[in-house]
Amino acid sequence: MRIKKHPILTFPEREEISFIFEGKNVIGYQGDTIASALHDLDIKTLSYSIKLNRPRGFYCAIGNCASCNMVVNGKPNVRTCITPLKENMTVERQKNKGVLK
Repeated sequence: MRIKKHPILTFPEREEISFIFEGKNVIGYQGDTIASALHDLDIKTLSYSIKLNRPRGFYCAIGNCASCNMVVNGKPNVRTCITPLKENMTVERQKNKGVLK
């Protein structure tokens, strides 16, 4: 999902960042947000709607909607489209209002 070759732009290589998604070790890159790293890994469902439990994905990419809310390092309702990816983060899909039991 990541653009690697472009006729006009160049994309320098970036350092890999290891993080945990749903209990599995995965890789993103320095400068990614959590949502962009997951999108690059072809993970499109980030959370689920409160009432009907329908999948939600990358939508506004500026932190205005709640479609990308996820549980990050145990904290619910993190807007992953604007949250920078960091080494060893634990990221989980969020269901309902994100209240952990």
